[in-house]
Amino acid sequence: MIIQALTFYLFAFIAIAAGVMVISARNPVHSVLFLILAFFNAAGLFVLMGAEFLAMILVVVYVGAPWRCCSSSSS
Repeated sequence: MIIQALTFYLFAFIAIAAGVMVISARNPVHSVLFLILAFFNAAGLFVLMGAEFLAMILVVVYVGAPWRCCSSSSS
């Protein structure tokens, strides 16, 4: 039980910190990378709640789209 609570607080703290960095980052690429970090932490919170399908959809849809936009410079 204590490990689950510590994991929750870790994911929540990183998600909030990444959200603040999304807003305060001056470089748009850094902002997108912090957004991806926030989405991964939100997916971790979904896994802790037992909603693995929602976590998978969050990662595939919401992390896949910005990652594709950032990495398509040479393709």
